[in-house]
Amino acid sequence: MTSQTAQRVQKLCLYLLLVVGAIAFLAPFAWMVSTSLKPLEETMTMPPRWIPKEILWSNYPEAVAEMRYFWRYTANTLFLCFMTVTGTVLSSAIAAYGFSRIEWVGRDKVFLLVLATMMIPFPVVMVPMYTLFKLIGWTGTFKPLWVPSFLAAAFNVFLLRQFFLTLPKDISEAARIDGCSEWQIFWRVILPLAKPALIVVALFQFMATWNDFIGPLIYLSEQQDMTLALGLQAYESKGGGTNWNYLMAASTLIVLPVVGLFFISQRYFIEGIATTGGKG
Repeated sequence: MTSQTAQRVQKLCLYLLLVVGAIAFLAPFAWMVSTSLKPLEETMTMPPRWIPKEILWSNYPEAVAEMRYFWRYTANTLFLCFMTVTGTVLSSAIAAYGFSRIEWVGRDKVFLLVLATMMIPFPVVMVPMYTLFKLIGWTGTFKPLWVPSFLAAAFNVFLLRQFFLTLPKDISEAARIDGCSEWQIFWRVILPLAKPALIVVALFQFMATWNDFIGPLIYLSEQQDMTLALGLQAYESKGGGTNWNYLMAASTLIVLPVVGLFFISQRYFIEGIATTGGKG
């Protein structure tokens, strides 16, 4: 076997492995969509039927009607996504700029301390945070779910810092010679160049907020204030049994915006990941 043939065989095996992995990851999503289009009696048939005998597109509007506050849940979730994405991108970018483009005493040591906070699991700080928010009267409101995002997250600071380090320092020096302040350099020079990395951070935060279940469960008490993730769980656990076809239809509607957003921002996402981490 020649080396060229061996390379082709290796590529073929790699592609087959990727196809198998893709099928394994897509199977639950395909089953969810399939179940969302079935009559209720077909959702529990054995052996399982992937293609329903009768496709019921009406399951989707009926699922929305079953979840009484579906559109309110959607509005609440979108509001939290907007606030957390805005806060995370701005605060993380400012912190990352200070850790990458400004020289100050103890900078690297403080950065290591920031990274160390990533090792603290959320359950450790969950009770103290709840106690703090309860003392200031924020429980039962959205504030505990979006205000902390304006304090920068360690992972996002790390991601943006690594990207900022790949940008030549000459562009900052040129801007200083032209009379720009540090804030103007950050806002007018660095941020436009960091758009791929900022999109990655925004996408990560959007998905985290969209799928967040623990936070709304802890801080929200009124049903009309719930998010989609919490509202979906409330619908599943309501008395009288669960209509699995409606549940899967609602789940599909909740998942689709995230899937669509990823495909829209895929180019920037891959570019941001690929160009991050060039320097330490």
